[in-house]
Formats: sequence, structure tokens, C-alpha cells
Amino acid sequence: MRTAIPAGFLTHWYGEKMEYYDKIAPGRKMVVGVGSALIDILAHENDAFVDQAGAVKGGMTYVDDEAIDRILERATRAPAVVPGGSACNTMVGIGELGGQARFVGKCGNGRMGRLFRSDLEKHGVEPRLFASDSPTGRVLSIITPDAQRSMLTYLGASAETSPAEIAAMSFDGAAIVHVEGYLLFNRELIQAVLEAAKKAGARVSLDLASFNVVEEARDILPDLVAQYVDILIANEDESLAYTGVRDEAAALEALCRHVDLAVLKLGVRGSRIACQNQRLAVDSYGDGWAADTTGAGDLWASGFLFGLVNQMPLARCGELGSLCGHAVCQVVGANIPADQWLTIRNGMEAKWQKIG
Repeated sequence: MRTAIPAGFLTHWYGEKMEYYDKIAPGRKMVVGVGSALIDILAHENDAFVDQAGAVKGGMTYVDDEAIDRILERATRAPAVVPGGSACNTMVGIGELGGQARFVGKCGNGRMGRLFRSDLEKHGVEPRLFASDSPTGRVLSIITPDAQRSMLTYLGASAETSPAEIAAMSFDGAAIVHVEGYLLFNRELIQAVLEAAKKAGARVSLDLASFNVVEEARDILPDLVAQYVDILIANEDESLAYTGVRDEAAALEALCRHVDLAVLKLGVRGSRIACQNQRLAVDSYGDGWAADTTGAGDLWASGFLFGLVNQMPLARCGELGSLCGHAVCQVVGANIPADQWLTIRNGMEAKWQKIG
């Protein structure tokens, strides 16, 4: 690991008003993630391998199960295999931070499905998983020397989640329901999720997930955001696809037009947050070096949403997001090592002890 995270980084989180908490269901701290239950296959290869695999550099492409096997036959080294999926990664981060987290999705009945469930429980996440006889979905994430990841996704059992299975009971007690943008490829399902989340009295957070997801959903996305979404999270590429605007300030204004809270993630340049009349700039953490950017946005959301439901000021929510995003970039895959989670938690606890 390149950079140690000092416990003293998390400072001054007490004695300040959390500007957004009054819009979240009183007394609730549960964040529920909804998305694809997937196994991540992490392969370090070059740009030529990305091209030969038919992947979109920095994006996500759906493929069948056999296509992943064929591509892996050409891999130059053995890949790592870990549980993953965007919303799942975010919930794991919240669980590791000591928060209340639940994941809703569908996986297979076999060994990979059991691995997925046990991994959630290990990280303090409540699994509400629908079961299928189909294989658990897989994502081949090709990591190039520039730390970019290009994804080839076989949804497997996760694609079988039906609107009828998504009921308000999936979201009981939820303060925030966090939806991964990849669900936009299943329009009936995301509609059911959004309606059920609102029926449960939760705020809805939507991570736009990938620029090509936004492009594919351009005809329905603006209306869904305006009608259901409270918190909208995007990186630069996703923001450009959604707003058509490159300028950071103008893009942030476009993102927040129909939501209470908008986030524009800028990688090593930090992030920008808009909430009502507030406009905040949050620095990134570290020197910009990354072993792999897999899960960076997912773990940024972990810190940010954990901060929101724990009444932290927005700037501190962004700082915790930056810290978690940085930590995951120091390792391959989306799993921050236990010792680093301990450092982060100890830093928070030291500050909270001063409150009382």
C-alpha cells in the first residue's frame, strides 16, 4: 500500500449543523443499496487487450457468460476474484464504517451466490437477496497501466430480479435508498425500485454509474430524476453525458436543477457539492497515485452517504467520501484492507468522543 491514512485526517466533525439531515426520515440511519449482485474478476492487462476484448475504455459493456471465459483464456496472468457490484461495494463501505447497511439484489443458489451472501455479512451488511437457479453474475474488470478499468458484464441471476419482487418491505427503516445507475437498463425494475423507495418514506440516491449507461437511458433519465431522485451523484464523463456541459460550475448547476443535492466527482481534483444555496468544493486525498480505480466512485459514495445519515456537515461528508475513494485506489479491486478500515473508524471515533 502506497499511502497510510492518518487517523488525524478526520477533524472538526462536531459542533456543526448538518445542512441536509432535516430532509431525511427522522431517526433513521439505514442506507439500502439496490443493484446487481456480481462477482468481480480483476485482470491487469494493456490497452490492446481492452480493444481485443471489445470493451469500452473506462466504460461498461454487457456480454454473455461464455464471452468472459473466452476473453480470460487470452489473459496474461491469473485474475483476482472477489464479490462486487456498484451498490454492493457502497453498502460494504458503509458497513465497514460502522453504519447500518442493507443490500437488495438477486444471485444464484450455487457456490458463488453463497460467497456473495457471506461476504456481505462479514462486512456488516444485511443481505436481502432473492435466489435463482441461474449463475451469479460476473464482471470482468480489465485494469490498464493508467489504473483505468474497462468492464465486461454478464448479469446472470441479477438480471432476473422482477418488479414484483421489489416491495416496500425491502426498504423498511431506510433513510436513503441508493440505486446504481446500471438498473436503468431494466426500465420496469428501476421504476418499481424508485416507487417502492418513496412509498417507504426514504430519500433516493442515484449514482449514474457510467457514461454509456446515461447515453442509453437519455430518453427516460431526466424524467426519473425529476420525479424520484433526491441525491444525484456523477463523475465528469457521466455528468457530460447527462447535462451536455463541460464547465464544472455549469455542470454542477445542471445536475442539481431537479434534486435536493448533487455531487460532481472530479477524480484527483476532488468533488463539488450543491445543496440548496450551498456550493462546496472538496479536495481529493493523497497524491493522486492509484493502483486501480475500481470501486473509487462506489466507495466515495460510502463515505458521503454514511456522513449524511450521521448528520455530518456536507463538507465533512465529502471529505469522508474522498478518504474512502482514495483508500480503495491504493489496492486492486474494491476491497479496502481491514487495517485501513480500522484507521478510518478510529479517526472518526476519536472525534465523536469529544462531543459528549
